[in-house]
Amino acid sequence: MVINWREVLFIVFCADALIQLFYYLYFFRRVAFPPVRERLMTREHPVSVIICARDEAANLARFLPGTLLQDYRTSYEVVVVNDNSQDETRYLLEGMHREFRHLNVVELKQEAMLIPGKKYPLSVGIKTARHEILMLTDADCVPATEHWIQKMQDAFTDGKEIVLGYGAYQKKRSLLNALIRFDTFHTALQYFSYALAGLPYMGVGRNLAYRRDVFFRHKGFSSHNHIPSGDDDLFINMAATRENTTVVMDKEAFTLSEPKKTWGAWIKQKNRHFSTSKFYRPLHRFLLGLYALSTFLFLPLFIACIILVDWQWALAVFAPRFILQGIFWKIAMSRLDEADLWPWYPLLDAWMFLYYLTFAPALWKRPKASWK
Repeated sequence: MVINWREVLFIVFCADALIQLFYYLYFFRRVAFPPVRERLMTREHPVSVIICARDEAANLARFLPGTLLQDYRTSYEVVVVNDNSQDETRYLLEGMHREFRHLNVVELKQEAMLIPGKKYPLSVGIKTARHEILMLTDADCVPATEHWIQKMQDAFTDGKEIVLGYGAYQKKRSLLNALIRFDTFHTALQYFSYALAGLPYMGVGRNLAYRRDVFFRHKGFSSHNHIPSGDDDLFINMAATRENTTVVMDKEAFTLSEPKKTWGAWIKQKNRHFSTSKFYRPLHRFLLGLYALSTFLFLPLFIACIILVDWQWALAVFAPRFILQGIFWKIAMSRLDEADLWPWYPLLDAWMFLYYLTFAPALWKRPKASWK
């Protein structure tokens, strides 16, 4: 029997396109067209905002006032854990505490043995917190509006214990900034849509909230204390369920972060994140891996079919996925305040091949010991 490799190539391309269409129609449409939930009443909870900082004096001076000056009528505190900083962080926080009495500063002067990364200082901050609702963000983040606390805490209803927010990056005029913001959007498209589909698998520490009881019920980070990163995504991967997790995509509930300024710094950050994902639950690894593989192969298979099969047949398979993805991206980008990226959609779609080619090897690397 003679195998017709052209037919096999075209069948593989068709299968790849169908996989892509499945992800967009089943998962990603939920971000573009989220379910509308009617709220009969709202409630304000006492909130503890927790920030870990190491040598972050400049960022705290610039961004912390945005958290301390939230328009929130109910009691809230801001817990800043100063993790062995060698700069002026301690003196800056002491000065801020005299002006803002709801700022609670925790000074750490010794490193935690055998617990690399951010998990020990974050655990100390959580144990110090006075309130049940915990909101997490970073020292280089600022709430997008003065209603950040109000919007995030309002999602704790109907048995919800975990709230996933969007941690955006500030907009600047550069190719690197555009790719960082697109990567942030594309990652959120996945973890928001999976959560809305009942399969939550991660959140980002720049904008994340959960009940204090959830942390203690799962013994904190004890199951993955040996892994330097994962204080946000690995904990959510362990603790989140269909019933206890929700998302907030209100633009008033976003946080804004300072993006990396060099390609090397961004690649290092992404490698650290990718090296953590291999510890996700098997179902999550399978779904994320299948999507990544189908995205990586889509463009090369399309080009191969144009050359070796028939350009008209190849285009007939390519077009539905390309058009549907473009529509969903446009709506989702607008919802996440990244609409200025959409005109570059064809180039960003092609970029995904290089993206996975660059970062996929991090899945086999050992995570770095530092959280900075």
